[in-house]
Amino acid sequence: MLNPAPLPALPLTIEGSWVLHQLLRFDQPAWFNTPTMQKRSMLRELVFKLKEWEANEAFPSAIFTMFGHKADLMIVHFRQDAAELHQAELDLSRLSISAVLKQVHSYFSVVELGLYESTVKIYRALLDRGLAPNTEEWNNEIKATLDRQREAMAPRIYPGFPDHKYICFYPMDRLRGEKENWYLEPIEERQRMMHDHGMIGRRYAGEVKQIISGSIGLDDWEWAVDLFADDPLVFKRLIYEMRFDEVSAKYAKFGQFFVGVRVPSDAVEQFLIG
Repeated sequence: MLNPAPLPALPLTIEGSWVLHQLLRFDQPAWFNTPTMQKRSMLRELVFKLKEWEANEAFPSAIFTMFGHKADLMIVHFRQDAAELHQAELDLSRLSISAVLKQVHSYFSVVELGLYESTVKIYRALLDRGLAPNTEEWNNEIKATLDRQREAMAPRIYPGFPDHKYICFYPMDRLRGEKENWYLEPIEERQRMMHDHGMIGRRYAGEVKQIISGSIGLDDWEWAVDLFADDPLVFKRLIYEMRFDEVSAKYAKFGQFFVGVRVPSDAVEQFLIG
């Protein structure tokens, strides 16, 4: 009996909202020396812009105050395309408060849903039909599969902001080391590991909302993760448990973690100057 043909290595993905994280810090001496009435004017202009962004429920922005020294505020934008995302960045830079509110970090990505299980099934089915990868018929079948998945998964790839108090944002990579290299594992093995990895997240479904965005070719890391919850302790519990999972234990590399508290636009002025 002949061995089955190897499956192509690349997993299928579908993409949705474009995402920009902007980490901002006040120039404290300049902010301290700004007259209170001028501060209020700056903040009201910012609030007006936030309300404008929030009015777009499908592709909104939200503001968070941050724990620790890494930043004072984080604004996260979801947009329909990259041009609209860049426009949001430009709009913020043109507000008067930008004179004292400096961007110290940013992250650019697009909401991504990996389709490992569907990929393995469709690749195997197409090979069983005698189709060769990257032929016109093969590509048409793949396109039809992705079109169906985009329609079925629309709420997941265009998520908006969950109604939770806390956010935890961090970037991550898959290891490409000399001994352990995620990208050299057969796709069936990666699919198995990702299935087991996902089962851990499902146990936290009632406590935390997760949004994964892809950034390969867009920013310094390969993915960005946003977790939303009403209790920040769940971030620690979820990520700690996942560290013992094979995918994370062998192949995961993590960047900085940023944790913040969401501030409704109506409360921004009160929160920042009382």
